[in-house]
Amino acid sequence: MKGISSFESFPHYPVMLDQVIKICSHKQGGNFIDCTFGCGGYSKAILSLSNTKVISIDRDKHAIDYASEIKKNYKERFTFHSAKFSNLDKVIEENFKADFIIFDLGISSLQIFNLSRGFSFRSKDRIDMRMGLNSISAEEVLNKYSFKTLKNILKYFGDEKDCSRIATNIIKERKKNPIISVPALVNIIQNSKKRNYKKKINICTQTFQALRIFVNNEVSELINGLIVATKYLKEGGKIIVISFHSLEDKIIKFFFTNYSNNKSKSSRYFPQLKNEKILFENYKNSIIRPTESEVKKNPPSRSAKLRCATRSKDSFFYPEDLKKKFEYYLNLESEHV
Repeated sequence: MKGISSFESFPHYPVMLDQVIKICSHKQGGNFIDCTFGCGGYSKAILSLSNTKVISIDRDKHAIDYASEIKKNYKERFTFHSAKFSNLDKVIEENFKADFIIFDLGISSLQIFNLSRGFSFRSKDRIDMRMGLNSISAEEVLNKYSFKTLKNILKYFGDEKDCSRIATNIIKERKKNPIISVPALVNIIQNSKKRNYKKKINICTQTFQALRIFVNNEVSELINGLIVATKYLKEGGKIIVISFHSLEDKIIKFFFTNYSNNKSKSSRYFPQLKNEKILFENYKNSIIRPTESEVKKNPPSRSAKLRCATRSKDSFFYPEDLKKKFEYYLNLESEHV
């Protein structure tokens, strides 16, 4: 495993850190769960506040080095677990209650800037894309999966309009030679798409995003992670989620809205049930975005959206509708070979 020195030249910008700290610091101290530790930006900032304790979790083995450094300075107030955040209940005591729980979704600098891991279309290495604790790699997906599954991965996880053409060309190319390297996939994408010079993002972005989401079960992780995190949130506690693409945001918005007392009624004539249990209080569907100065400093933050919900006084109940709403995506991710 590469040590911290291997990543020192990488820019580590916790997205919307000022906004997150503003939400968290109105109370004096408290218990925090940082569900996406990464390089430790949020955890370090929170630990700098008085009377705070932080439990952090990350599936990426490279995060362990950063966590070890923080532990040296905050032995009594910081704990790190190498695990997926969907398994929060397996690493935290059952009766623990958090004041704040934070998710910073998507890819981290540990992954995108380490070109040997194959997350970036600028890499010259093998196409891997595993965040950690995975069953498959992107290389296996490209070389083993059917046309239909590849097409659906690109369509539903990447919003890729040319999903059929790209999937067709993947099948054609792998019959000649296995698709192993990032440049090989980039070449397939470039030969499958018409050049659009007005488009701001690279033409490979959506395909790489789709593969990454599928390889790492990011939809399943998010849904299960939100559910288990809510279970550990105390009454009046806040769950903060930063997302970077529309599917993530749809899931978060539905969860916060559908299990809030501000849930939309199917008809204006249908009365609100007074005894109906909720998970969140007065969710207003508001989004916080990064400032212009932050986007200039850290361009990838431009697509970030922050949503925050407050835990209700009602006891926890399992939100069945959340999984039903996004059942197709969950079923697609379950097709791992």
